[in-house]
Amino acid sequence: METVSDRFDTSRFVASRNRLASLAYRLLGSAADAQDAVQDAFLHWQAADRQQIKVPEAWLTKVVTNLCLDRLRSAQARRERTAGAWFPELLLDGDPMLGPADTFEQRESVSLAMLTVLERLSPVERAVYILREAFSYGHAEIAEILDITESASQQHLHRARTRITATRRRGGSEVDPASARRIIEEFLTAATSGRTDRLVALLTDDVIAISDGAGLAEKLLRYDTPQRVAAVMRGGFKPTPAKRRLAGGAPAIHYAVVNGAPAVLFVLGDQVLGAVTFDVTEDKIAAVRGIAAAGRLARLNEAWRQHEPDAPVIAAW
Repeated sequence: METVSDRFDTSRFVASRNRLASLAYRLLGSAADAQDAVQDAFLHWQAADRQQIKVPEAWLTKVVTNLCLDRLRSAQARRERTAGAWFPELLLDGDPMLGPADTFEQRESVSLAMLTVLERLSPVERAVYILREAFSYGHAEIAEILDITESASQQHLHRARTRITATRRRGGSEVDPASARRIIEEFLTAATSGRTDRLVALLTDDVIAISDGAGLAEKLLRYDTPQRVAAVMRGGFKPTPAKRRLAGGAPAIHYAVVNGAPAVLFVLGDQVLGAVTFDVTEDKIAAVRGIAAAGRLARLNEAWRQHEPDAPVIAAW
């Protein structure tokens, strides 16, 4: 007897689900929107004449990519993304949306720094770059997915690479995880003890910091210069009775890896209240991003509750 699963070829769709979600996340920067796009693709899959679909993987990739492009082009998305408040949704290490992660280019494509740079590209440039660099599609395949010519695909990729190279502040290498953790723990010790001189020494000359103001600011707050960033970090990491009242207690601080980068998480009970992520060079910190808005931490919180964390770096902040 034919089951509902057989009738809709559900297993063939499920086999591609994680890859489609990873593609959608890279295009949209939002795990929630990526899940919605994949669900919409499933509805297209159910409604399609699947006997006419020669390569399901290619067909689904085209549907998801174009659903994401529609979202990026929508008037609402333009308003939201130009208001100075857009920031990628954070993903905890091990999240299947972070895959594939075999090459440096694939891992870099889900870093917060790269997702922020990609946001500045046109939707088509962004799609071409991701399909090529993160999923290794050829220009003929990309042309078919996006309904453009191979020549246009090559031109979009060239423009995307040029703009990324011009915008990207640092990149091209990865730091040993143990070294990255050592630098972050030194940073945490200096920040919580108020040692501004040590904080400045741990920051690159062109360091930047971005914050959503403990989730309360309408637009992202941006800081530069080592002295200014150190002052902000010292103030932000210093525990006070008012901060504990706002947090609902004294959260533990855990070391973690978020979107491939070292991070510290403020955790109360099983709830992640805030995350601070770091771009690290060989021996210094080049960028700090502090995020506490619940919507930007939603999927990270789901993953954290299913996660067996290491002992906290600080048990009670």
